Amino acid sequence: MTDSRAADDLAATAAREVHVAVGRLHRRLRLVANAGGLSPSQSSVLARLAKGEADTAAELAAMDGIRPQSMAATVASLERDGLIARSADPEDGRRSILRMTPEGDALFSGRRAARQEWLATTLRERLDDRELARVLEAAALLQRLTER
Repeated sequence: MTDSRAADDLAATAAREVHVAVGRLHRRLRLVANAGGLSPSQSSVLARLAKGEADTAAELAAMDGIRPQSMAATVASLERDGLIARSADPEDGRRSILRMTPEGDALFSGRRAARQEWLATTLRERLDDRELARVLEAAALLQRLTER
């Protein structure tokens, strides 16, 4: 086997293992944070609003790749629960601007804190200092993969 072929096989194996591990970690963190009972769509809306990625239902629908009607239902449920509010766009009265309410912000922040606490506790309980240092090294490498 040539060095190039071995490197390709190693990269393919690493890609599979990282994909599986990140997927499992993502699902676990979602379970930890979902004590509030939000759907994945509702969680996505709160996260995007919190990060300032979008402020209209149309933008949110486009970002999540769903139909505007589906997003309208998600937005309506969050609004009904008092987690988001809408106001008229001062530049275009046909549009509504969405923002998180203090209750929505508190829920979002609490969910983020729950994920962070679970992960920190789990790392502390299951890994020794040497392994934690390796996790930090791996995290830095994964960060590099996402840079443009």
